[in-house]
Amino acid sequence: MSTPVTVHRVHHDGAEDVVVATAGRHEGSVYTGTVDGAVLRVRPDGSVEQVGDTGGRPLGLEIDPEGRLLVCDAHRGLLRMDPDTGAVERLLAEVDGTAMVFCNNAAIGSDGTIWFSDSSRHYGIERWKDDFVQDTRSGRLLRLTPDGTVETVIDGLAFANGVALAADESFVVVAETRARTLVRRWLTGDRAGTRDLLAGDLPGYPDNIARGSDGLVWVSIASPVDRVVERLGSAPMWARRAVTRIPERLQPKPAHTCRVQAYDDHGRLVHDLDLDTPDFHMVTGVREHEGRVWLGSLHEPAVAVVDL
Repeated sequence: MSTPVTVHRVHHDGAEDVVVATAGRHEGSVYTGTVDGAVLRVRPDGSVEQVGDTGGRPLGLEIDPEGRLLVCDAHRGLLRMDPDTGAVERLLAEVDGTAMVFCNNAAIGSDGTIWFSDSSRHYGIERWKDDFVQDTRSGRLLRLTPDGTVETVIDGLAFANGVALAADESFVVVAETRARTLVRRWLTGDRAGTRDLLAGDLPGYPDNIARGSDGLVWVSIASPVDRVVERLGSAPMWARRAVTRIPERLQPKPAHTCRVQAYDDHGRLVHDLDLDTPDFHMVTGVREHEGRVWLGSLHEPAVAVVDL
């Protein structure tokens, strides 16, 4: 028996990530950002309104303790948006004097520390396939503390993407899309400062990740494993670069799929939703809240929801 998927059209392309308001006057609403720079609110009744515009390309979204939206903008860096007025504040655009190329996803600690990913030092979102195929391994996980200090926590990642914290903030996890892993960095305890894998050899390429209200780390699987891309990984760099120069219509394309998974803090797979829907594909954002799983997509002009 297939799991029904409800699709909410937002009439803007590329509703890449989703976050649920769990308190305040917009409780139950879902926020998303689209390719034209818009940040949208999908109300519980399904109606859609524009909250504001980042002037760039909003990707990962979080809600801070004050109810403001933290926006990872691929063009403009880390932003903060007032969900009532749409006012935008730029928090961070540069690291060590160099502009970020591909700010992607984030998680917010209880002390206000922002853990976030910069997917590539070489290619922005318009050329994400170049970084993916060439496997530049120039992604990184960073943190921004409340006093404004910026630190690179993990460097050399194969397309750093989604970010999530443990429920007790004992570790932070970053999705390594090209390597199909969830890399964990321990923050407290005997293992503090070390890294390992929360999960490896994923069945596809992970995008955004988020901790749900169920305590699990939910992972969007944007595309299943592509054997051509995997074979290119062992090819010389000149060959990988040559592939990215061929016409778009001849390049490897993500397969039509709609899949998300959820892992506990021991790396055990708890949920694997491989959804059969012709109306939604390439899931790049996922957010579980009280038994409902919301989905975003880099390409769809819509968000979707599934009841567990």
